[in-house]
Amino acid sequence: MILPGKRRGKDDPSGKFYLIMGHMSDSPTLSFSDIRRQFPILDKQIHGKPLVYFDNSATTQKPNSVLEAITEYYTKYNANIHRGVHQLAEESTDIWEKSRQTVASFFRAHPEELIVTRNTTEALNLLARGWGESQVKPGEVILVGLSEHHSNFVPWQKLADRQQAKFMTLPIASEGLLDLPAIFALLKEHKNQLRVISIQQASNTLGSLMDISAVSQMLKDLKIRDQVLLSVDAAQSAAHQPINFKTWDVDAVSFSGHKMYGPMGIGGLLVKSKRLAEFEPVLYGGGMISTVLPEETTYAEDVQDRFTAGTPDVASLYGLAAACDFLKEIGWPAILAHEEELTQYALDQLKKLPEITIVGPQNMRDEAGKQQRIGAISFLYQQVHAHDVAQILDRHGVAVRSGQHCTMPLHVSQGWLATTRASFGVYNTKSEVDTLISALKDVKRVFGRQVKN
Repeated sequence: MILPGKRRGKDDPSGKFYLIMGHMSDSPTLSFSDIRRQFPILDKQIHGKPLVYFDNSATTQKPNSVLEAITEYYTKYNANIHRGVHQLAEESTDIWEKSRQTVASFFRAHPEELIVTRNTTEALNLLARGWGESQVKPGEVILVGLSEHHSNFVPWQKLADRQQAKFMTLPIASEGLLDLPAIFALLKEHKNQLRVISIQQASNTLGSLMDISAVSQMLKDLKIRDQVLLSVDAAQSAAHQPINFKTWDVDAVSFSGHKMYGPMGIGGLLVKSKRLAEFEPVLYGGGMISTVLPEETTYAEDVQDRFTAGTPDVASLYGLAAACDFLKEIGWPAILAHEEELTQYALDQLKKLPEITIVGPQNMRDEAGKQQRIGAISFLYQQVHAHDVAQILDRHGVAVRSGQHCTMPLHVSQGWLATTRASFGVYNTKSEVDTLISALKDVKRVFGRQVKN
């Protein structure tokens, strides 16, 4: 697999390199080890061991280009936007607007379809309040997945309470995938009352990819597509799957910058123009108004202003734009190939440990060859609590996540007290997976009496 990009060095007048998966040679190539060197935190030692960072579903590390963008903004351009005519204010405004364009373009969306938020959680709350409180009526049905992150569960649950609507969960099949036949029956049963469906594109616990296009087609088949708001939580997928908002038949997509190699505290809500027309502002104050008089206040016509009250985080949006450029430079073919190979390797190695039970899809692809998961692998360790597993792994420098991963309804439904999750990014390697496996064997040594042979 070969992709064009930038090449360091003066021997290539074209200014290009070619990225070839996992290999270095005398030809113009750049391996993922070169990409890894762009992340300074990965040089850190944990308890005297090299850091193995497998907590990417919680947050990804940041490349130099993102760190430099944030520093550059605060050292060269810092000023409030849209409110001044001096040069710094104009430069800062230009950075804000161009960064919005870069982020929107990354998702193949128009800039006016992007509402900048702090994260996916804020985006989903904004959607539930700004759209839901004016559009959802008593008795109407809101459907969310059983395995959803709490951020895509609780806002809709509370909206249903406020609007006296009916809140229901979508059934999941084996390995945590959507149970499409059961879902179609559910949609058909509630055809006349259905108003909202909100689903994650990829599960942060199960790693499973949800077939949202199939759900969209069901709505079309039932002739209720226009009636239903179809919302996608892309927090876990934005850095791992290409998203084309222009061609995807969904109404809204939420994402977080910090899970796609960008800064914390920045994210977005993409909304199709038809649904934006139904939106009401949720936050009020400076920047989102047109006129303010004792008798009446009117709102800004521009979406980026109307839904952005107060001073925005320009530096973080600039950093997120740099993260989008970073991912585009690597290219989706290379990212997908690298993460598939790495995740399948990890699945195969984990299956060799009898004390481990993997939850979610057992392979990257199903029998028909369709991708069914991303690189977030959660597992149960026989008779050992997930927190204990994570602490032993930390002694080996391996950072994983333990607990219920903000998916309590899923854990309770399956009878899991907690799970351990290893999740991968573009900088992770097979040798790091080997370190994880070795560290997991040490768990058995420490808790040997509890683990059956």
